[in-house]
Amino acid sequence: MKEQLNILAIDDEPSVLLIIQHYFKEKFQVKVFNKPADAITWMQDGNVPDLIICDLNMPEISGEEFVVFLRSSGFFSSIPVIMLSATESSEKKIAILNAGADDFMVKPFNPKELEARINSILRRLGKLEYL
Repeated sequence: MKEQLNILAIDDEPSVLLIIQHYFKEKFQVKVFNKPADAITWMQDGNVPDLIICDLNMPEISGEEFVVFLRSSGFFSSIPVIMLSATESSEKKIAILNAGADDFMVKPFNPKELEARINSILRRLGKLEYL
């Protein structure tokens, strides 16, 4: 059996993390944090996820700042990031995609659509087979 891929989810709303954890636990190893700083520490301890789901609007470190950190890091720069946000602003979407996010979804989201987007990215990277 192949080893499960790892997803890291970062959101300051516990309900969002619960949905992601519950929905994806069968298919992926899911690690959740409510602060980007804690996720960065976890990653710097040697944990490298296959994909990151991150909220845009968080206290302390925003999702955009987190993506900029990842993209400027030699070690974490290639990890795909799907940004979640309650913001539907076209300008915000453009800014975050230009900052380095791979995809953007508006909250509340359909977990099946999120799964389809995750699968699409992971297939492109050769980490997931076509069904």
